[in-house]
Amino acid sequence: MSFIKLSVIVCAFISSIAMASPVTPQKGVDYLGLSSQQEAKTAPGKVEVIEFFMYHCPACNALEPDLAEWIKRQGDKVTFRRIHLPYHGPKDAEAHLFLTLDALGLEQNLHAKVLEAWHRNHQPLRTDEDNLEWAIKNGIDKTKFIDAYNSFSVTTSLTRLAKVVENYEVNSTPTFVVNGRYLTNSSMLAESNPKMSRGEVTQATFQVIDALVANVLKERTK
Repeated sequence: MSFIKLSVIVCAFISSIAMASPVTPQKGVDYLGLSSQQEAKTAPGKVEVIEFFMYHCPACNALEPDLAEWIKRQGDKVTFRRIHLPYHGPKDAEAHLFLTLDALGLEQNLHAKVLEAWHRNHQPLRTDEDNLEWAIKNGIDKTKFIDAYNSFSVTTSLTRLAKVVENYEVNSTPTFVVNGRYLTNSSMLAESNPKMSRGEVTQATFQVIDALVANVLKERTK
């Protein structure tokens, strides 16, 4: 056997090892189990997947196209939602905007617009005034936005957000939690698969999520 042919075989073998872990993820390597399981907010028969993110996070923005495609492929088996980390504590303006849009039922439709303001238009929304100006510019009624922004439910949720994040044991973004039990993110996959490119790590992250979702569904049939 020639050296070139042997090298190709060896490289293929190494590549298969690198890609095997995300398909059959290992606990403690490709994902973690939460110390205390959190309640999943989803309909019977579905699996909850939460993305913990921040609007200003470049990695969250870069992941968004792949995440959108992944969500489309899930059909009826997954309930997807987001939780914004309170980067600046209980008065974090980004998290405040997220909770307000969510309360108004506008977060899903305007999520891309907020990311666009931060990452394409270089318009950081760092204050309450920034958020209000952005909301009006994007067609949200001023009075409705202010009422929601200052509402008891939104301000209470903002105050409690740090505890929520602590309960889910999240310390970086983007991070995904499956059914209140399993946590994974691209940083873990990059560390456990150092030969992967950034694009491969992204795909591996969704492979791990898929495997965890499948595991939850399989356990329900036992």
